[in-house]
Amino acid sequence: MVAISRHPRWVHRILSPDDLAAIVDAIARAEALTSAEVRVHLERRVRRAHAGGDPTLARARDIFARLEMHDTTHRGSVLIYLAVEDRKLAIIGDDAIHARVGDEYWMGVRDAMVSRLREGRAREAVVEAVGEVGRALSRHFPRGSDDRPDPNNDLSVS
Repeated sequence: MVAISRHPRWVHRILSPDDLAAIVDAIARAEALTSAEVRVHLERRVRRAHAGGDPTLARARDIFARLEMHDTTHRGSVLIYLAVEDRKLAIIGDDAIHARVGDEYWMGVRDAMVSRLREGRAREAVVEAVGEVGRALSRHFPRGSDDRPDPNNDLSVS
């Protein structure tokens, strides 16, 4: 995976360096309110390693596992996954947050993202999705006094 400071050329087709910085800032603001973790992962194309089912969702689950997002105390992590050139996205919530918000919530966040992406507002799509997810996480997993900030940039690229 690539850190935000060295992202590939294909990322610039949809997001500028200022857009990427705004996304990282949105993640930091969201995580300041919760003990849970929020990440955004960008990929050029969906890697189709699985037979059957939705390959975008399968790939997002693979990234979620690879980033060890399931390995948290409260099981409240959320991954927003975008395959830029394929124009695909998926949002994965760990078990505890999914149990609290359900499928309709995820579909609403996804639909809002899709609408903004279709309008050419990629930065707004991701920043607002991160903000919405952060609000949901803060309701169900508020930040405790002993929580430490996540040291990751929370934006990864592969």
